[in-house]
Amino acid sequence: MKIKWYGQSCFLLTDENGTAVLADPCGPETGYKIGKIPCDAVTVSHDHFDHNFIEAAEGEPVIITDEGEHEVKGVKIIGFPAFHDDEGGKRRGPNMMYLYEMDGIRILHAGDIGHFLSREQLADIGVVDVLLVPIGGTYTLDYVGARRFANDLRPSVVIPMHFRTPICSVGIDDCSNFVATVQDCRIHKLNDCEANIYKNTLGEDRVLVLDPYVEETVEEQFRFDLD
Repeated sequence: MKIKWYGQSCFLLTDENGTAVLADPCGPETGYKIGKIPCDAVTVSHDHFDHNFIEAAEGEPVIITDEGEHEVKGVKIIGFPAFHDDEGGKRRGPNMMYLYEMDGIRILHAGDIGHFLSREQLADIGVVDVLLVPIGGTYTLDYVGARRFANDLRPSVVIPMHFRTPICSVGIDDCSNFVATVQDCRIHKLNDCEANIYKNTLGEDRVLVLDPYVEETVEEQFRFDLD
């Protein structure tokens, strides 16, 4: 499967058959210009502008905002209810986590999770191969909480999201503290917005740090055509 990070918590997950799921598309107010993205399904963890910009989806995708099981072109998607804070949603409301099963890989998008999971929740979710987890703090778990959250789920691969970048300078932490706290893991800074992940090469205790997607300018597109 291919995973592409557009910034904030927005990812495009594409399986080997070309089925594409867009997770938490972020609005232009964030600074990220994600453009129009062809996809077969869109999942929205909660109704905030940096997660619910479904206008970015191109085509006629299935829009998923609720809990329970869904299936889109052979991709299984399961919503698990949670909260945006550690007070049962009293401060910031609900948050939906989504588990995607693609190419034999189980990917959990934690949305704007603001608390740790109970034993029952961990049992319900089951095996997680790839975890997409917020690390920026202020509105979500911080880098220390994200590490504990990952340790509870024990995924093979962790991909941090929802952190400050030069494109989106909101009042949250960047990824440096998180990277420093996972030095015992194999850290891969890809300097790219995309990664290919395969079931037989998942490994263990891996952290993939992606760069957010940057829209190409007309000049860049022209230059690439000349190469």
